Amino acid sequence: MKKIRFSLVYRDMWQSAGKYMPRVDQLMAVAPHIIEMGCFDRVETNGGGFEQINLLFGENPNKALRQWTKPFREAGIQCQMLDRSLNGIRMRPVPADVRQMMYRVKSAQGTDVVRIFCGMNDPRNIIDSVKWAKGAGMITQAALSITFSEVHTVDYYIDLADKVINSGSDEICLKDMAGIGRPVWLGKIVAGIRKKHPNVPIQYHSHTGPGFAMASILEVVRAGAEIIDVGMEPLSWGTGHVDVLAVQSMLKDAGYQVPGVNMEAYMKVRSMHQEFMEDFLGYFITPSNRQMNSLLISSGLPGGMMGSLMSDLEKNVADLNRWLEKNGKPLLNEDKLLVKLFQEVEYIWPKVGYPPLVTPFSQYVKNLAVINVTQLVKGGKRWEIIPDNVWDMLTGKLGRLPGQLDPEIKAMAEKEGKSFFNGNPQELYPDKLDEFRREMDENGWEYGKDEEELFQLAMHPEQYRNYKSGKAREDFLKDLEKRRREGGGLYHFPRIAVDKKEASGTAPAVEAATPLPATMVVEVEGEKYRVRISYDQDDAGNQHPPGNQPQRKEKQESPADNQPAHEVLSPLSGTFHLRKEQKEKAVSVGDKVSEGQVLGYIEAMKTYNTVRSEKSGTITAIVKDDGTEVLEDDPLFLIK
Repeated sequence: MKKIRFSLVYRDMWQSAGKYMPRVDQLMAVAPHIIEMGCFDRVETNGGGFEQINLLFGENPNKALRQWTKPFREAGIQCQMLDRSLNGIRMRPVPADVRQMMYRVKSAQGTDVVRIFCGMNDPRNIIDSVKWAKGAGMITQAALSITFSEVHTVDYYIDLADKVINSGSDEICLKDMAGIGRPVWLGKIVAGIRKKHPNVPIQYHSHTGPGFAMASILEVVRAGAEIIDVGMEPLSWGTGHVDVLAVQSMLKDAGYQVPGVNMEAYMKVRSMHQEFMEDFLGYFITPSNRQMNSLLISSGLPGGMMGSLMSDLEKNVADLNRWLEKNGKPLLNEDKLLVKLFQEVEYIWPKVGYPPLVTPFSQYVKNLAVINVTQLVKGGKRWEIIPDNVWDMLTGKLGRLPGQLDPEIKAMAEKEGKSFFNGNPQELYPDKLDEFRREMDENGWEYGKDEEELFQLAMHPEQYRNYKSGKAREDFLKDLEKRRREGGGLYHFPRIAVDKKEASGTAPAVEAATPLPATMVVEVEGEKYRVRISYDQDDAGNQHPPGNQPQRKEKQESPADNQPAHEVLSPLSGTFHLRKEQKEKAVSVGDKVSEGQVLGYIEAMKTYNTVRSEKSGTITAIVKDDGTEVLEDDPLFLIK
């Protein structure tokens, strides 16, 4: 009787649900009960996203990980991490020496198995990671990013598996991140790999969104897979993963040897997860992520990003409806925009070369689809804004695309002066550890055990600096407090503010004052100008419009001052940055700039969008503070 092993994808369960994972005290509280369940050979304890979330909390990820892996290892359960190869455990490429350092640090912190995937399925990116991870003594598992297209055939995946196994990978994973692999087709891939490599363990990972997952698990097990990734309630199904109880029952009935589940411990863990969500995590979980959706079959968007997608969608709808309302057009709701988004992803995916829709490329394609849909709704054209990260994907800087770029995009690249790269992507991201060592030394920061603190700075520079300064914790608490006031999320419904006297029927509530506008558009002799409005404030901080105020003597302006300044507007809503990296020189008031020069960036949906000057001149004002949230069409710079 063939034995089947289960792996609890704990990190991915939470990432697929929402924005955050449990705090370290919560992780430590739940770990003993996960062990008591008695059915897991592996637990996904860390990897992509996990440590950034610790930093965003204001927690030390190194201490959290060492505490979190310890009880599992003592119980004989392997700890597994997710590695994005060229991107390490973040969203963008990592210097070569930082990638190498990661495996040494993670091994020392208690991670046994490293699952390595490349969003492009470029074996060069995977093989580098396999070599470095094996050097650190880790079990290496090369992952095939599963997607379904005319270029992603059974032979394509068997060949990819053959290359990475022959290069030293200990195991293979079929990473069906969107759950769109057709069951019989997946069985053929597993059978083909098993025929060539009969002794290489094969693990299967699938999200349940489109509905294929249970049938796919049965097919891959029949074909030779022996380790299955599972989730558990209340975080299974929907955009998450199959529940261990369902898989255990199905495979037991099919004649396989499967571990039993301690139901008392299962219910305890389930109850604790609900408590974690009721505490604060539920504020960041969109209720629709608990639903399955067969529209995901054609769009192929992965479960792991649906949490962030639904969060982004709320903001996208608000931004778009703001424009629609201003222009007297019918408003959209989230469902309508979601369908438009799915359709646009399906349309543009072949045109951008069929990158497997997995982090970060799922985000890149989704973001491009959101921008295109927004422009089309407004009467514009596709491809009007292509973020810098997306250009890197299209031009080969992140790996080789599986398919061919559409001629229209190639022509746009030529027009934009973009060059295509055919070498090993790591060549573009050389060693940088010495720079980070200098920064640690200048700040008097300790390198930490096994240099793990140095690693965190090198892997997550901005998040680590914000953690050290206390800004991360402060921002998190502000965000949490805002959500608590407004409600929302899986267990928290929007609150209706009611005055206590109104509730008792004695007096009506006083409505909050409507915020006064900061800008308006005026028309003079057929020309439209955007003007800013300033208000006086009284001692209580209340704003008063101009009109009933003492007259002030204004500074005399020269004729040159009277010339209208050109406004550089934000191309979309997001976070405004004057620079993308610390070494980059930010522009300042008084700088002379030329047309097309980079002025700053808008970080939106995990990508950076360049803001360029539309004319030559002198920067007379930087309207928004660095790091602040901006809306589409907000003025960012004034240039004369």
